[in-house]
Amino acid sequence: MTHDFTGRRIKKKTPTGEVYKKLNPVPHARNRATPNYRRDADVHYASVDIGSPSVCTAPDKKEYTGTLVKGIATMHKSNAVPVIDQEQATDIANMRRG
Repeated sequence: MTHDFTGRRIKKKTPTGEVYKKLNPVPHARNRATPNYRRDADVHYASVDIGSPSVCTAPDKKEYTGTLVKGIATMHKSNAVPVIDQEQATDIANMRRG
């Protein structure tokens, strides 16, 4: 805050005690003559040799195939609720309309 509640400017207070200067870190001296390490040898991974076609395929889509849930109702805004029977659907509709 630079001003008080009446609008007067507040004088900056000088710190008491020992004051430390801002730390300016020394940049890391890196030897540019040697390049980064890189492995040139061929690497063998055991998981590549499985040979199964299902290693990288997408999983099957999940789809509800049962008969318990009759539909989906909206309780409040975007709150989706599963509807099991006609009585529950009527109750949700009455709650929604007041």
